[in-house]
Amino acid sequence: MKLAIMQPYFMPYIGYFQLINTVDKFIFYDDVTFIKKGWINRNQILINNQAKIFSIPLANASSHTLIKDVLISEDRYEEWKKSFLRSIMFSYKKAKNYEQVRALIESILLDPPKTISELAIKSVIEVSDYLGLQTEFEICGQNYDNTDSTGKYRVFDICKQENADTYINPIGGIELYSKADFSEQGIELFFVQSNKSIYKQFSAEFVPFLSIIDVLMFNDKKEVLDMLDDFELI
Repeated sequence: MKLAIMQPYFMPYIGYFQLINTVDKFIFYDDVTFIKKGWINRNQILINNQAKIFSIPLANASSHTLIKDVLISEDRYEEWKKSFLRSIMFSYKKAKNYEQVRALIESILLDPPKTISELAIKSVIEVSDYLGLQTEFEICGQNYDNTDSTGKYRVFDICKQENADTYINPIGGIELYSKADFSEQGIELFFVQSNKSIYKQFSAEFVPFLSIIDVLMFNDKKEVLDMLDDFELI
């Protein structure tokens, strides 16, 4: 079985979904510490043909808090949601898939979430369902009971609990994980290196690696599924 483990990100870039699509089971790593100014509660969309960051307001974000315990600001969430949906409308209302993708985003944001983990996981699962991906999802903090381990040893333990013989990681982990270390555990290790999938936006100059929102706005499901195969496995 092929397995991947990643922190939950809200509406992440297409490389995150390439990782999901290449494994049998994807585990949301929600019981590790929150990364401030990372991509858990932030991403980029296209505004006036430029990449602009949006950020979901949080109440207790700290590098000492587990992702699953980081709360979304109750006071600011509704106003942020209205502002975000306005930005989506002004930025993408002329995109060919605007109506259906806006409906998807509204569905994700509809019920006020308590934690950023809850909202991020919901966004990933609903986009995966929208695309028809068959990957199975699990949440680390609810299933594996191994927080006494850290780093690669925790990954080894999860792989063994799942009887996984293949572990796939984003390319950023190539300096963190060793194929030899995994091989000693009876696990093959691969890394996903995403290519720069180019598609037509509003202007001639392409802006890459935005939130999956941008990809969905400009590409039909079949086109997105083709992009999910546009990577190198090394």
